[in-house]
Amino acid sequence: MGYIRGEGRSQGTLFPVVLDDLVPADHVCRVIDAFVCGLAMSELGFERAEAAETDRPGYDPRDLLKLYLYGYLQTIRSSRRLEAECRRNVELMWLLERLYPDHKSIAEFRRMHREAVTAAGASLVRFAQSCGLIRGEWVAIDGTKFRAVASADIVRERAALERYLDSCEQADEEAQAEIDPSAVQAALAKLKQHPEPEAGFMPVAKSKAPAYNVQTAVDAEHALIVAHAITLDAGDNRQLEPMADAAQKALGCERLNVVADAGYSNAEQAAHCEQRGILPHAPATRAVNNQGDGGLFGRERFHYQPGTDTFLCPADKTLKRKQLSRKDKAVYYSADRTDCGSCTRKLRCTRAPQRLVMRLLDEDALNRMHARATPEAMRLRRSTVEHPFATLKYRIFGHPRLLLRGTHGAQTEISLATMAYNLKRMVNILGATKLTAKLNPA
Repeated sequence: MGYIRGEGRSQGTLFPVVLDDLVPADHVCRVIDAFVCGLAMSELGFERAEAAETDRPGYDPRDLLKLYLYGYLQTIRSSRRLEAECRRNVELMWLLERLYPDHKSIAEFRRMHREAVTAAGASLVRFAQSCGLIRGEWVAIDGTKFRAVASADIVRERAALERYLDSCEQADEEAQAEIDPSAVQAALAKLKQHPEPEAGFMPVAKSKAPAYNVQTAVDAEHALIVAHAITLDAGDNRQLEPMADAAQKALGCERLNVVADAGYSNAEQAAHCEQRGILPHAPATRAVNNQGDGGLFGRERFHYQPGTDTFLCPADKTLKRKQLSRKDKAVYYSADRTDCGSCTRKLRCTRAPQRLVMRLLDEDALNRMHARATPEAMRLRRSTVEHPFATLKYRIFGHPRLLLRGTHGAQTEISLATMAYNLKRMVNILGATKLTAKLNPA
């Protein structure tokens, strides 16, 4: 018997009659097309959203946005690879109606539309909310590190330039050394033209590497990302209020429950959240008593007496309010020296003449946030916010490393990636055919 043979390359054919026959009705390309065609591009801030009457015609930003959404869904982010795909990928031929934009036009679109792309993602969130896919009652927030495109040597060079300029400025103020103006000007010029102006070293895969901290707020109903941000802080302890506020604005709700891990423990921000109708659920982290051999009484052994604004120590002695520290945003309480001097437990309490205890100004808000961090809330956090990061890193990015430089570039890439993730998630929930019909009711 022979093999199954194909048709001859020179054989003429009338199949398919139209390109539309090659794209199934339930294909994600139809979802992308319906979503982008329904956007008010001018209102979102896309340039050339309305065709100019003069000069050389440009590409419709709708087509380039479709191209990027398709690319991110297929882990294709490079403008050169997208250019190549336009000439050989039948799905893109259908999506772009056989347009073949060059890689420079593709890259320029992504570079100049950071805010517009973010606004388009917000429109998708509002649409998902109108479909009932986002409930807006419980939101989980978390952060992860995405490596910057710059190498470690490049970032070290920038840090060295910054240290040199800081030392020159300090020496100039103190008039202690002669400064070479030409060297300073050369350092300034090099710093301004530096290829990676902002990324710093952060813990990535058990090592330190140039990276950005990507924050997301994920709705608990179907794990759709409702807000995201790029930060230069390696830690998360200052991100509770900004991310909770961003989620509340994106959802347009007055009351919201936000769950996070212990890295978001921040008493002041917890109090601010409560004032806005946001109830944070996160374990509190407190400083430990690291004096001596580490076996001294911790802060938890001292009980606050709200009626008298004092603390009661393990020996039932009173610690009175001593001073307010605006820098630490806390109040310090001190025991009487005579009480500590005659106390039989002093060697287990402090090495100083008297014991000091600190209480945060928003300690009550911190305690309430900690009490709300029940095991059920923490399980909800893990099941909601963890898997979107894995999808973003390895199903959309392919490898968690950014292609664009600076926070603006990182913001654009993450905005495109979260939009692609939300579309992918919505297709999995509703199905492509039903979602396309909702996006294009006509």
